Amino acid sequence: MNRTASLILACLFCALSALAQQPAALPSDSSATTTVRGCLVSSRGNFIVVEDRTGLVYALRGVGDRLYGFVGHEVEVSGQLHPGSMKTGINSTKIGSNPSDTVHGIEGVPLQVNDVSTDVRMVAKHCTAADQQ
Repeated sequence: MNRTASLILACLFCALSALAQQPAALPSDSSATTTVRGCLVSSRGNFIVVEDRTGLVYALRGVGDRLYGFVGHEVEVSGQLHPGSMKTGINSTKIGSNPSDTVHGIEGVPLQVNDVSTDVRMVAKHCTAADQQ
């Protein structure tokens, strides 16, 4: 339990530190497939990948709830990058609450996954970034 909590905290630390970085340039052909490798983290029902090399955050789209078994693991994800950014897990703490009660998620580059069974694969049981700390 303690190691798992440390791993999740380390992944979230990496994700938050990457927020200050500029998103990667998108390929000129938005239908081109891109593969990213990094730590899979769940943020308020959404899945994000914190890329190993750059620390960039990718918000996965089209995966539903099928990746919970991969959380905290090193993964490779293939998909199409979309322009802009996507904020994950924005929800109010109370129904009808004002904006100051809103819990904000993590911002990332949208990565559309077409088929979870073929486009997402686990490459290690532990995240590289967390193992280096």
